[in-house]
This record gives sequence, C-alpha cells and structure tokens, in this order.
Amino acid sequence: MSREFFLKRYWKLLTTPAKVSMGVILAFGFIAGIVFWGGFNTGMQATNQEEFCIGCHEMKDNVYEEYKSTIHYSNRSGVRAICSDCHVPKDWTHKLIRKIQASKEVWGKITGKIDTREKFLDHRRSMAEREWARMKANDSQECRNCHNFDYMDFSEQSSRAARIHGKALFGVDGKPATGETCIDCHKGIAHQLPDMTGVEGW
Repeated sequence: MSREFFLKRYWKLLTTPAKVSMGVILAFGFIAGIVFWGGFNTGMQATNQEEFCIGCHEMKDNVYEEYKSTIHYSNRSGVRAICSDCHVPKDWTHKLIRKIQASKEVWGKITGKIDTREKFLDHRRSMAEREWARMKANDSQECRNCHNFDYMDFSEQSSRAARIHGKALFGVDGKPATGETCIDCHKGIAHQLPDMTGVEGW
C-alpha cells in the first residue's frame, strides 16, 4: 500500500461529515481537558501560597504570629518553611486528599466555629491532635522533605539530640528502631502547644 494511497484514504475518512463531527468533538474535548487540568492545578498551587493560608484572621492572628518567632520563619541559613511545606503533602494524590480534608477548616471559618481567639483556643487541642495523627500516619513525611536522617551530621547535634535521633534511626541495644517519627518528639516546633494535660510524656 503506497503512502499516497494511505494519505488519501485517511483524508477521506476525516472529511466524511460524520467523521468530521466526531473529530471536532474529540479535539474540543482534548483542548477542554488540558485547559481544565491546567486551571485546576493552578488553583491547587494558589491555595498553597502563604498569603492564601493566612488570608483569614484565625490563622493570621493565631498560628502565623506564633510561627514568626520560630526558626522555621527566620534563621541563619535564610531557608523558610511556609504553611504548605509542613501541612500539604508534595505528591499529587495525597495533596488532593489533604485539600479535601482542609475543607473542614474552611467550614469552621464560614460557620464561625473558630472565628475568635477564644474559640480558636477552645478547639486548638483537637485541631493539633488531628494534625499530629496525620503526620504520625505518614511518618512525618513533610518534615522529612527537608530533614533527612541520612544527611544529618550527628556530631554537630547536642549529645541528647544525637542520642535520640540515633535511637529513632538505628534502634538501641540491637533492637530495631521503635517506629517513632519526627512529630512524636517535635510537637510545638512551629506553633504553641495546646493544653497538654493528660497527654503521655508531657
């Protein structure tokens, strides 16, 4: 079959009225899909910006003010972790799941559940415990995006930190590591702790 014959046959197929309609529909659907996907991802990225996160006073006047006094905000190296670095997974599937979960926080804003400092403090413990549980379940992945045991120089750490990090990484006395993760020891690293009465180890 010659190339010219194939091209003529293909052209005839595309120019048949029913086929043209199908081709237009498919082309339109393809372009619409790209536009939708691009817009959706752009929207997802916009909601990861610090300005978006602190857009309501519950965040700006509470946890954001606390975070500004921590090493995650200002430090000697000039590396800053913003809200989404710690609270939104990087991979797309888990990011989408987290965004859906965050709708509960938006609902709290809309309904006035946490619209004052007093209401925020009343719900602080349950919000913190929910976030700690999420981080525990994913092995503190957001922490590990920046802080990786494999790159730590234990000789530069205090003896206590080096001992605890070594125990978490290697275990102790021939026993395997206990499964502890960053959030087990580093609660309150970027925000004030809620009332920890009754929490084991506090």
